[in-house]
Amino acid sequence: MARRRFFVDEVRAGRARIAGDDAHHLTRVLRVERGQKFEISDNRNVYLAEVDTARKDLVDFAILERLELAGPPVDVTLFASLIRFERFELLIEKATELGVKTIVPVQAERSEKGLDGAAVKRLPRWKRVAREASEQSRRAQLPEIEPPMPLHDAVRNGNRFRYALEEGDAAPILKVLPGIRRAGDTVALLVGPEGGWTAGERELFTGSDWQPVSLGPSILKTETAALAALAVLMAAWNESLQVD
Repeated sequence: MARRRFFVDEVRAGRARIAGDDAHHLTRVLRVERGQKFEISDNRNVYLAEVDTARKDLVDFAILERLELAGPPVDVTLFASLIRFERFELLIEKATELGVKTIVPVQAERSEKGLDGAAVKRLPRWKRVAREASEQSRRAQLPEIEPPMPLHDAVRNGNRFRYALEEGDAAPILKVLPGIRRAGDTVALLVGPEGGWTAGERELFTGSDWQPVSLGPSILKTETAALAALAVLMAAWNESLQVD
């Protein structure tokens, strides 16, 4: 059985600690005890560590060794149009589990007005959601959750491969993925709001060399479409690396 993995602020002189509410969760909910071994990440490296102290509001770790881990098959930035926050939070949680590197909320024309301003206040909560999902899925690094931006800024992304999900006439995503896929390729995925893209928005991203792609004839909710496309991308790159 795989060991649990936790994130710490830093590893210094062979030691690390978790304090406050996070420590309380470890000691009171997970029943962490002195002598138990876990994996910890300082958001750069992952280590095998042993619990040295476990009190109500403090858990101290002694580092045993640094672990060598394979990196993700592809570096994905998800540009997701803002939707109601309970659903956007679900999107963050599941996209984190799927391995996305960066999540950027996007204010589209058909996004509910005012969500971009309110989203700034939600960033700390969204980062906590991403942290919990990262620990659950045993990620080595936390995803970046960036402040919201308008679509005209999002489309300037410089990733090597850039795909915009479309409801209408667009090539199936599996048919436009590159034939040669390498570890560390950079991909941007753009997902629209409820009601879809406006004509002007389509002109904006197609004029910026984004490839329109489809997940099929069904009309999917924003969070469903984002997660389905992410799963396809991750599986395609993983398969290509295994074949290589």
